[in-house]
Amino acid sequence: MTHGTDTLSRPPVRLRALVAAGLLAAVPATPAPALASALTTEERAKRGGEVIRSLNNGQTQPNLERMREEFPFLAEATEAYALGDVWARPGLDARTRQLAAVAAFAAIGETAFMKVHAGYALNAGVSEDELKEIIYMVTVPAGFPRAITAARTLSELFAERRPSAEGGTP
Repeated sequence: MTHGTDTLSRPPVRLRALVAAGLLAAVPATPAPALASALTTEERAKRGGEVIRSLNNGQTQPNLERMREEFPFLAEATEAYALGDVWARPGLDARTRQLAAVAAFAAIGETAFMKVHAGYALNAGVSEDELKEIIYMVTVPAGFPRAITAARTLSELFAERRPSAEGGTP
């Protein structure tokens, strides 16, 4: 019995929908007054830029900036909606949001996004051990192949962020 999976490495569609629904259920349904829909796209994008800098130690996000060059609409939509509307919502602190993002991206096999958000999680005070626990948890809903791939990606991130043998930083 396959339980709706199309491959061994891809969780069933129903499971992916349940994970997404669980993540959405954690976010309050009513927007806060500060996040009212009366804001312009420019204001929302500005707020999104502030969110990214708060997550990324005051820096812009290189992937977003590269996307802005060739796909300006997609970059603006990401900055205004994903960052300015969703990530700026009240109700969850930065640690919790990043742990949820790491788990979700690991579970769906999006390790590039998982790596970015794991870096933000470390910036927000999440420990390497806590991130490892998230990957262990991924084995239950998404399976060992996804968790193993996520573990390799997380190991790369840890190695990149550790000081080099010469005493400097990477």
